[in-house]
Amino acid sequence: MKKFGIIDLIMILLVIAALGVGFFTYKHFRQTADKQIEATSKVAFQVFLRGVTITSNVNPIKPGDDTFISIRNVPYTNLKVVDSRIEMKKVVLPNPKGNPPFTLVNDYSQLFMYDIIVTIIDAAKITKDGAVVGGNKIKIGLPITLEGKDYKFNGTVSNVQLVKEEAGKGKQETGNGKQ
Repeated sequence: MKKFGIIDLIMILLVIAALGVGFFTYKHFRQTADKQIEATSKVAFQVFLRGVTITSNVNPIKPGDDTFISIRNVPYTNLKVVDSRIEMKKVVLPNPKGNPPFTLVNDYSQLFMYDIIVTIIDAAKITKDGAVVGGNKIKIGLPITLEGKDYKFNGTVSNVQLVKEEAGKGKQETGNGKQ
């Protein structure tokens, strides 16, 4: 029989360690990634697009259209736009009458600057840390890019809510978003 070298002993120990990890995973002593998923549900998240420059007053993101999203600059998929609201930039002015103490008016010094809020729904895996879409945890502040045939806007997630479907009606309502 030939002598075992140090390399041979290291290789044998690595094989034994790998078999041990496999055994403990099989016997459920070690938790794998798929065991951390508690449920699968639809999640609605809003993307806030601040200071978008548009020279027409028509919102390019329309409800019912598809938009391609990238999460943290990684391309993900096309999703349906559920809702899209556009507002001209506002400025706060004091109210001389005092009640309310201020008023909001359109800021005409920034004629073509708009804020847009887009609502998108996607299937998500629900974990202890929150909703996971496309391998990313969807949380407020997450950078997202929306891209259509004639626009590409960068924004951030501003709201995340679980979508509850009523039994038999197919109607959707959003939950409280607490995770």
